[in-house]
Amino acid sequence: MSTLAHTMMTAARSADSGLTSPGELDRYPYAEAPAVDRVGAPAWDGADPELGRVGRRAAGSRGRGLHGQLVQQLGQMIVSGDLGADRPLVPEEIGQRFEVSRTVVRESLRVLEAKGLVSARPNVGTRVRPVSDWNLLDPDIIEWRAFGPQRDDQRRELSELRWTIEPLAARLAAGHGREDVQQRLTDMVEIMGHAMAQGDALTFSRADSEFHSLLIQVADNRMLEHLSGIVSAALQVSGGPVTGCDRPNETSLAHHGRICDALAAGDGAAAEAAMRQLLAVHPEVERVVPAPREH
Repeated sequence: MSTLAHTMMTAARSADSGLTSPGELDRYPYAEAPAVDRVGAPAWDGADPELGRVGRRAAGSRGRGLHGQLVQQLGQMIVSGDLGADRPLVPEEIGQRFEVSRTVVRESLRVLEAKGLVSARPNVGTRVRPVSDWNLLDPDIIEWRAFGPQRDDQRRELSELRWTIEPLAARLAAGHGREDVQQRLTDMVEIMGHAMAQGDALTFSRADSEFHSLLIQVADNRMLEHLSGIVSAALQVSGGPVTGCDRPNETSLAHHGRICDALAAGDGAAAEAAMRQLLAVHPEVERVVPAPREH
């Protein structure tokens, strides 16, 4: 095992021991949406009652502390529909419900506004915006949708987007043969192989995510590179066998290796074909995005 593989696997175990799957650290449950009308002041019954006492909890999602946890909680409630479109959000009520300061509430609402989830206007206040205004490419919103009531739609949409992005990125990457990048991609495949042999799904997932992100970045297309975070989010929240990257297996590993071989040979067509094969490892994909016809 290479030094890089050993280091990455050891770090993953020490940092995330006890995690059942990627992305589940300190996740808040979704509230059941009431069947009656949603007009008027927000109902906070589904919110996490422990949020205001985070001193006794682990750090919030992505290590953002109390501010990050409030963003996470409110974001999930909006995306799940528990705080419907045009619902007013009164900072004083939020602060009282979650036992946080006005500053924390204000900064959290600014983050949500930047994501397109809420809008703040003079004499109107802060209100939840409709889905059409959300930044659906934001990694947080991808995660919240993937673990909420819209999980099936999110998985399908992510799969369709990956089928559009990644084969093209693989073809373009073959024309930019940098030895350091080639070695890094090969290292990630090696790490995935060792992780799979040891049943270490977390390390496999992390190496897989880096492989795909790096492949997009080396395609030398800045617009595609901007989407690399979306692919990483997709790999973390897929939640089921939608593509060959969703769970460690020999077939998936072999396709990753074929992509590396095609890139090393500068064969764009072979790299694109290998990526399509990787994304179509599971038959469920055929019901999401049909394979391209042979010409």
